[in-house]
Amino acid sequence: MKSKGQSRSSKKEKRHASEIENFAPLENKTIILGVSGGIAAYKACDLASMLRRNGADVHAVLTPNAREFITPLSLSTLTRNPAHCEQYGQTENWRPEHIDLAKKADLILIAPATADIIAKLASGICDDLLSSMVLASQARVMVAPAMNPNMLNHPATQRNLDILENRFRYEIIPPEFGEVACGDVGSGKMAAVESILASVAARLLVHRTLSGKRVLITAGGTREPIDPVRFIGNRSSGKMGIAMADAAAGRGADVMLVSTVEVNRSYPVYVVETAQDMQETVEAEFDGCDALIMTAAVADFRPLRVSSQKIKKTESEDLVLELTKNPDILDLLGRVKRNDQIIIGFAAESEALLSNASQKLKRKNLDMIVANDITVPDIGFGSDDNAVIILGADGARENLPRMPKRAIAEHLCDLLAEKLSEIEKAPVS
Repeated sequence: MKSKGQSRSSKKEKRHASEIENFAPLENKTIILGVSGGIAAYKACDLASMLRRNGADVHAVLTPNAREFITPLSLSTLTRNPAHCEQYGQTENWRPEHIDLAKKADLILIAPATADIIAKLASGICDDLLSSMVLASQARVMVAPAMNPNMLNHPATQRNLDILENRFRYEIIPPEFGEVACGDVGSGKMAAVESILASVAARLLVHRTLSGKRVLITAGGTREPIDPVRFIGNRSSGKMGIAMADAAAGRGADVMLVSTVEVNRSYPVYVVETAQDMQETVEAEFDGCDALIMTAAVADFRPLRVSSQKIKKTESEDLVLELTKNPDILDLLGRVKRNDQIIIGFAAESEALLSNASQKLKRKNLDMIVANDITVPDIGFGSDDNAVIILGADGARENLPRMPKRAIAEHLCDLLAEKLSEIEKAPVS
């Protein structure tokens, strides 16, 4: 006969089991499950089933070699969606399959990922449906390597993994140590299905880490007019700021972009031209924001007088242009920022990078500063890539090697989410 205590415990366990069964952390998430040709492909069946049970809409994509290990029918049965194999397969409408499905995806998970598919992704080769989808999608990409330990440790594979992780910011789910199919023992077994599922859930849920936060971002280089035709400007393209705004919006933030470059986005974009225009807009919005990310290259000086007419050539060989200082927006807002606000600044330097950035961080009361050396060719202004050093007011320092600006933006959003979380957890004084 069960005691009352045992009965209550049994009911509690049943209720807890029911809650777990009904919990769907991946609900409304579309996941492309890429399967490449390795013996671990059989685990894709369990993975597909678990992803679907957790609420995900799963679409399996097999490489030609993967079909030697697992059938499309198995995966289509488990995902309840057609399995995709052919690069140029027949579609129900006019849109190419790899473009159509790639646009729907919230995440692309490649498990198992062989040395072959890893090499293709690192090199930008897209000679099958899966690699084409990766290049055609802006979704997060997660890669679960599975191969012989010697293949994994080969310098070529390690280089390719380094490219995926550090340049493209793909997330690598580390393989496990153990005996692989050929009998060798070492690191190369695909991570456990449960571990992969946990990594996927963590990655997708992180995209709500800025939900409910208002983030103000500036982008581009200001233009200070000389006359109706000419202006003083700089080489900033606005790409970093736009990447920051896109990344923050993807995390669920209420984003407002103040930009000298006009872009069409779902979040509000306020187009400005001069430093004073930017100052007025940013100051008007600053009090209501949780974070300010000042990527804009704001001109330090502007012409003292602006001609209402185009300045004509004269017999004189010289033109004297008097300049006056522009307001330092970061410095002004750093003085008045509240303890519950975060300010991230950017420093583009041509010399004494760390010294100048450190001084700006302290002088302007910033929480973080992102510094880059503008003398390095092919990165920075106008480029899609950059290499930066991130300094924190708490003494933290992090070097990011050359990578796409969007990848840098995603990492900064991770850091921003951590800072805002710390503020929320801090005791109220």
